[in-house]
Amino acid sequence: MQTVIPRPEYPRPQFVRAAWQCLNGAWQFERDPGDSGLERGLVDRDLTGEIVVPFCPESELSGIGDPDFHLAVWYRRTVQVPQEWAGQRVLLHFQAVDHDTTVWVDGAEAGRHRGGFTPFACDLTGSADPGHTYTVVVRARDPRTGPQARGKQATTYEGHGALYGRTTGIWQTVWCEPVPDAHLGRPKITPNVAASAFRVTVPVSANRPGHQVRVTVSDQSGEVVRSQARADLDLAPEVWLPLPDDRVRLWSPEDPHLYDLRIDLLDGDGAVVDTATSYAGLRSVTIDGQAVLLNGEVRFQRLVLDQGYYPDGLMTAPTDEALRKDIELAVAAGFNGARLHQKVFEERYLYHADRAGFLVWGEFGDWGANTAGPPGDNQRPDASFVTQWLEAVERDYSHPSIVGWCPLNETWQRLTDQITVLDDVTWGMYLATKAADRTRPVIDASGYAHRVPGADVYDSHNYEQDPEAFGKLMAGLADGTPYVNADPDGTPWSVPYQGQPYFCSEFGGIWWNPDVRPEESSWGYGERPASEEELQQRFAGLVGVLLNDPRMFGYCYTQLTDVFQEQNGIYRFDRTSKLDVSRIRAAQLRPAAIETPR
Repeated sequence: MQTVIPRPEYPRPQFVRAAWQCLNGAWQFERDPGDSGLERGLVDRDLTGEIVVPFCPESELSGIGDPDFHLAVWYRRTVQVPQEWAGQRVLLHFQAVDHDTTVWVDGAEAGRHRGGFTPFACDLTGSADPGHTYTVVVRARDPRTGPQARGKQATTYEGHGALYGRTTGIWQTVWCEPVPDAHLGRPKITPNVAASAFRVTVPVSANRPGHQVRVTVSDQSGEVVRSQARADLDLAPEVWLPLPDDRVRLWSPEDPHLYDLRIDLLDGDGAVVDTATSYAGLRSVTIDGQAVLLNGEVRFQRLVLDQGYYPDGLMTAPTDEALRKDIELAVAAGFNGARLHQKVFEERYLYHADRAGFLVWGEFGDWGANTAGPPGDNQRPDASFVTQWLEAVERDYSHPSIVGWCPLNETWQRLTDQITVLDDVTWGMYLATKAADRTRPVIDASGYAHRVPGADVYDSHNYEQDPEAFGKLMAGLADGTPYVNADPDGTPWSVPYQGQPYFCSEFGGIWWNPDVRPEESSWGYGERPASEEELQQRFAGLVGVLLNDPRMFGYCYTQLTDVFQEQNGIYRFDRTSKLDVSRIRAAQLRPAAIETPR
């Protein structure tokens, strides 16, 4: 059995309790190709194999490395509850399991969850007494067809085009923690730059008479402000924390300052019942005409598309350092942010982005959603899309690095008189996002089919490789008729543009792998450059078109790294350099036209 715990870092860095137990490492494992394991008694017996959690069975780091379809897989391990947790409830957390999960503890069902990108927890009270060794069994189902948010996971045996291999089962950290009966829920931290304050909303599990929530904000010089609110009059008490003028420090890419927060739940006598730590950045995101402002200043967003895949871990980073390094690689190439493309990234990534001042658009994994069904059934939408997306927004709401939300990507639907399920889902995800977060811009769908009139922002995807032709296609923004994606036969996909902030959120994708082997599958957009010099000139030309447009608020270049056969990254799949990154950086760092005084 493995003794070194993989990915041992705390998985929820913006809501930290001191006591916790990491359950990563060796688990029993068994494939269940007929999804008959429940009938065959897998809940009650040892499993035949072993896997390294939190890596999926398709990955090398799991110790299995089987890329085939896994319609169902089972996990099993024993866990001993520490004696010092006596008198408290025990929560068993799964940061992400793909896709349909059931958990049993000591043979009794403890929880269910559907969705491969978002966390869930099981309350083990009554099953996990202190000192007791309990058995956790997990079944994860991952069907090949049907409504499911898959992101870039292929429904064919092998990855192809812009689709990659699958991730089945546990792919993020499993852990547990003790909490009292009355305990804090995850806080929702809202910065208010205009008032130099934070509003902290803290759900409480039980509203006991006399209980209060206290929040203390500190910086490197010590305590800044402390305030509290009654916890027995509201399911989610709000604490208002105005900062003294001399302690106000805004979060920005140049100065990603973070305040420390301590959150206490107090009983009627003032004793601490529960406590957790967090952090927050004071920053604002607003819109002025066609510009997107950060802290009241125009900030051109030089974004890069980050797929978040790794050769050995697939959707799971091999180490926490690998997450941080990806941000550093992007910054080294001149980007100040990223679209976290087609998956809900591990929360540790956002922690590093917060600390680096790196701008992020949060996105769901639902590329090419359509209502056609098989055989064109990449991922059909249903109500679960809205549910799972709201779980993601709730998890990530308080991260200052997130400056925009992207619920859908490249949806395929013609603009017809008939309202489809995908129309309903598009509207539902947009409205739900706006209801959950009024502080950030939301796009209804990135590229292709825009269906919400007057959505906060509008965009297009344009992979034209010739800078001159690209410039002509994008030139219409000047007179209010920007490039809009449409069906190949010209049928419109989108509601008309209404003058809101506009950006080209996918472009480039220049095919370049100087070491490609004749037998290797390799592709990118357009004709492959004959030399790196040609690539550099093409990149500078494409970027220049967008930087020179005074109405363009940003762009997103495809992409940070190669991913399997899609070899159009700034870096190789293994994150090594394949071109002169300093020239890529230099082409981007001149001021954008929209940033110049108006």
